[in-house]
Amino acid sequence: MTAKKNKYTVTDQTVTRVTSAIAGVITVALCVWGIISFWTYYHYEETNDAQIQEYINPVIARAGGFIVKINFEENQEVKKGDTLIVIDSRESKIQQKQTSGSLQNAQAQLKVLQSNVYTLKRIAEAGKATIAAAKARLLKQQQDYTRTLKMYEAEAATKQQLENNKASLDIAQADYEAAQNNYQASVAKVGDVTTQQDVARADINRIQATLERSKLDVSYTVVTAPYNCRIGRRTIEQGQMIDPGQILAYIVNQESNKWVIANYKETQVAHLKIGEEAEIEADAYPGQTFSGRIISLSPATGSSFSISPPDNATGNYVKIVQRIPVRIQLTDSRATTAGLVAGMNVNVRLKKL
Repeated sequence: MTAKKNKYTVTDQTVTRVTSAIAGVITVALCVWGIISFWTYYHYEETNDAQIQEYINPVIARAGGFIVKINFEENQEVKKGDTLIVIDSRESKIQQKQTSGSLQNAQAQLKVLQSNVYTLKRIAEAGKATIAAAKARLLKQQQDYTRTLKMYEAEAATKQQLENNKASLDIAQADYEAAQNNYQASVAKVGDVTTQQDVARADINRIQATLERSKLDVSYTVVTAPYNCRIGRRTIEQGQMIDPGQILAYIVNQESNKWVIANYKETQVAHLKIGEEAEIEADAYPGQTFSGRIISLSPATGSSFSISPPDNATGNYVKIVQRIPVRIQLTDSRATTAGLVAGMNVNVRLKKL
């Protein structure tokens, strides 16, 4: 009976020792954790309300028609200038040919007008010579009439001779005036055709602009990658009819740097400064830390940019701590190769200044 009592006593002592040791370890661990947490809280501002961001842009059709060919799949990497989509361009090319024909016709008409101007100028030059000849004849007839008039007064010429000279003088005067009028008409025709040339040149410029637009419409039927990127979600299939402005796919820019939007509480931003270094840990890669740098703080809280911002002047007021978006540029070169993509959750830690 005494031996059994001693055995239980030893067991109880052992359990007590083990329990005490475990309690001591837990106490020490809690103390260490408390010290680390207090140290971190005192020296760092942390938040887990943060996500990786990248430029995600839609690929938009600038021309409508049936899709002839699609050269990509979802999640595929493409290089700048690679052809993504080919749209049926037959109608656009026909329109381009029609406009090109109209341009050639207008240019030919301009050449005809230029030739007419040259011809009319030659005619006007001939008109000048005709005026000079008519003027010389008029002067001669005036002299003949003057002499005949004096001879008639001296009864050395007959009245018929005087009348004949007077008729010749009137004819010469009329010929001279007709030559002047013909010359003025030729000069006016030159001016008219020159004005028609200006109209033709304006028409050519208009048709050239239309032709350039037709060429653009043809070029829009081939959609290329604007930069090195990865294809995201695609929303079209070959043979599908699309309209101008329709979204065809989404692409993620791989030429620009990634960044983090960390939503810090308003009680934390007093310690955040632009240029401050940050430590970033992604949930997808625990234990792996990336470096970053604050490049900007939002000018307003996130709720202020919502579709319907809160109006605290109405209803019952409950104070809610607001969050300020902070943009942190990833400066670590591993951010691209490590597999960080837009939308990933991360933890951000910034040292208090």
